[in-house]
Parts: sequence; C-alpha cells; structure tokens
Amino acid sequence: MTRIRLPGRWLLTMTLTWGLSGLAGAQTLVQFPSLDGPPATTLDAYLFKAEGTGQQPAVVFLHGCGGLIGRSGSISPRERQWAARLNADGLTVLMVDSFGPRHHGEMCSPASFDPAIYRARAFDAYAALLYLQSLDTVRPDRVGLIGWSEGGGTLLNTIRSGSKARPSGLPKGDFRAAVAFYPASCNRWAQGWNWASPTPLLVAVGESDVWTPAGPCRALIESASDGTTAAIQVYPGAFHDFDWPDMPVHEVPAFKTRAGVIPIEGMDPAALADARQRVPSFLKSLLSTP
Repeated sequence: MTRIRLPGRWLLTMTLTWGLSGLAGAQTLVQFPSLDGPPATTLDAYLFKAEGTGQQPAVVFLHGCGGLIGRSGSISPRERQWAARLNADGLTVLMVDSFGPRHHGEMCSPASFDPAIYRARAFDAYAALLYLQSLDTVRPDRVGLIGWSEGGGTLLNTIRSGSKARPSGLPKGDFRAAVAFYPASCNRWAQGWNWASPTPLLVAVGESDVWTPAGPCRALIESASDGTTAAIQVYPGAFHDFDWPDMPVHEVPAFKTRAGVIPIEGMDPAALADARQRVPSFLKSLLSTP
C-alpha cells in the first residue's frame, strides 16, 4: 500500500477500481481523523472524483446500519450506483466508513447497536466536510450531505441547529444541502420540537416503511421552525431501502426492533426512478449555483 502524507492532518492511501458495469469506477481510499476525539478515530473514506478540471461541488455519503462495506468486501451497490449518478452530474463523492475503523459490524439489531458510535458519526460527517474543503479539486462552499437510514439519522443530528458536532468556526462554509433517505431518528421525540437547521434538507421515505415510519418523520419536517428549508417526499407503497438496486422486498426478522417490529425492505422501481431525478435536481440547484 502506497501512503503519502498530505498537508495538515490528511493522509492519502491508495487508488482502487471496482470495475463493475453501471457502477462508480475508480476511487481513492483516503484516511483522516474524525472530530470525535481526543483520541480521534482515524476514518477510512472512498473518494469518487467527478470528471473535469478545476474545483467541483462534492457530496459526503453516510452509510446505513449495515455499514459501507458488504460481506463481499465491496462497497454496497446502493452507494456505488448513487456515486455513479452524481459523478455524471459533475459532483465528487466521498463515502465515509464509520464502522470498520471502529472495529464494529452492523448496528441494525438492538443487540448490536452502539449509541456511542451513533453519536460519534455526526463528528465523522464534519471531519469529511473539512477534508473535502482541504482539496484543491473541490469547491469548498459547495459541499452536500446524503445519509441512508441510520446514516440519515446521523445527517439530521449533524445539520440541526445547535449540533454538538458542528465546529465553532467553518471559514469555508457549512454543508450547503442535505438529503436523508428513510432516516432514523426522524421524529420529534429524537429531534425535539420545532426542528431547525441552517442547511436545506430533502427527506425521501416510503409510505409503507415500518422500520423508519413516514408519519412521525413527516410531522417533524412539516413542523420545522420558520427559516428552515425542509421538504419530505413520501413514496406510496414503498418500503425501507427502496433505492437499493435489485433487492427483492422481504422481511428481516434478525433485525426485529425492541418494539417487536420486523423490518421490511426492498427496491421500489417507481420510487427509485423518481429519486434518481429528484435528488440530483435538488443537489444541483444548491451546489452548482455561482
């Protein structure tokens, strides 16, 4: 493994190619410290650079409770397909692995969930923002954030007003846009009443999702404080992981919640098709402006 020290705290590791048809291709494995310290966790992340020259807008990805790396040892197809879609629109993507560096597997079941890691992930998100802002290929004031499920809950915790993870000074700007897919913690009990954020937010959730239900999430978003830009798209008949390519709809008894709910997940073609248009349009409107 080739390792080259970069200016400041950042550490570049190596370039990899997955080489799978229809998915994002070459990426660079990078390492940088979370803001969770001291001591700080050294995070792994995967940089998918969009084609082109000069400074480009970028997006940070926050994985779900299953982790970023699947059992095959590869990045999950959901994240790779979204990276390819956004790269095609000129957006560089940085996927953060919050579990591997902490030597933790999935956090989908109550027995495996670690609240300390969940809280730390918002600090990972801001560390990723600072890392991207250190690159001369990224426009520092045009960085967005996308999170799925537990990563979506992390996103809400990251961008909300008063977030403990937000650095006291962000001279190059905060996150400029955020998209949360079927986010955890999307309710007033977890986020508080009159939720507020300086970052424009789009939430996408399935109407039939029993794991991260649409109803409480809609109530949270629709009651957001004045001055907060937040919208929610609810897809009729769609379940959790509706944008996971080629996943059949199925129950997951191994991840039964403490309330006794058995999650149901699987791709919904109509919801996925709409999201693949809606999400890039939302991001481009906020990240590609002069």
